[in-house]
Amino acid sequence: MKFVDEALIHVHAGNGGNGCVSFRREKFIPFGGPDGGDGGDGGSVWLLADENLNTLVDFRHQRVFRAQRGQNGMGRQMSGRGGEDCVIRVPVGTEVVGTETAESLGDLTAHGQRLRVAAGGEGGRGNVHFKSSVNRAPRRATPGREGDARELRLELKLLADVGLLGFPNAGKSTFIRAVSAATPRVADYPFTTLHPHLGVVRIETDKSFVVADIPGLIEGAAEGAGLGIQFLKHLSRTHLLLHVVDMAPQDDSDPVQQVRAIEAELEHFDARLLQRPRWLLLNKLDLVPHEQRAQRAARIVADLGWTAPWFAISAAVREGTWDACLAVQRFFDAERKAREEAAAAAVDLRFAAHGDEAGA
Repeated sequence: MKFVDEALIHVHAGNGGNGCVSFRREKFIPFGGPDGGDGGDGGSVWLLADENLNTLVDFRHQRVFRAQRGQNGMGRQMSGRGGEDCVIRVPVGTEVVGTETAESLGDLTAHGQRLRVAAGGEGGRGNVHFKSSVNRAPRRATPGREGDARELRLELKLLADVGLLGFPNAGKSTFIRAVSAATPRVADYPFTTLHPHLGVVRIETDKSFVVADIPGLIEGAAEGAGLGIQFLKHLSRTHLLLHVVDMAPQDDSDPVQQVRAIEAELEHFDARLLQRPRWLLLNKLDLVPHEQRAQRAARIVADLGWTAPWFAISAAVREGTWDACLAVQRFFDAERKAREEAAAAAVDLRFAAHGDEAGA
């Protein structure tokens, strides 16, 4: 299935039903008075996150969604039935943006999470609400209010723990094939990967993490060169970036300059990505003579002034890839432990505060 990560849709909530003007007419009751009921509320439009979906391709065929209108009020003080809601299923990881204000309306990051994007109109009031001591036969009712109508942009951002980035043909797809069951296309020409791929790296039975492989970047991507930076948003949810670098580029380009070029594109797109933990994967070790491997890797690291973790690997022959994955898992284990300790410390602090208040 073709990967689609953006879609425009129009949502229309149901209008409220109109209030009713009616009078009670029964035998032997000459002055029955007003008994017009209220109109029903219009249905709302909801988005529902569904983990069984992984693309927004369905919205290429249907773009307009309408909720049901509320029923008009009736006599005998009978209110109209409320309109049924319209529920739109979207993939987990969908962000909703209003096109008029460019404001984010919500982020659906968990299965079953719901977000109301258009509220139904309130039903009108019947004439029973307008009777008084000076107006015993009101012939007034209010119409139902219109439901919200708006245009929305849905943006799917992959939920992954680790994001791969680098130049085309650096070996990102080969790496994700080597460490997971994902099977992105691999070939000896640039831009083989045209849309993101996800792979699950399973370390142990209860230890795993998700890797996202996005299409390669080149210098000038921010201005639209290559595939541009349209897929960089998928890195915004990741906790760790793995920067894949070709140690033996066929065009004799400098790996250091490639890293600097990618950093410039990241800064242009979102400077916060540069502040995220980023490790270096010096790939294609198998293409470098044995006696030159350590020297070449050390030179690249030194020229970059790299202080974060780095690994010399060969994704094609799976050399060093497992060690890198183990280090990534240790990174997440340490993060989780730190969060648990911080939560426990916060609980202890609250208990201590309550104890002081009780003693006082």
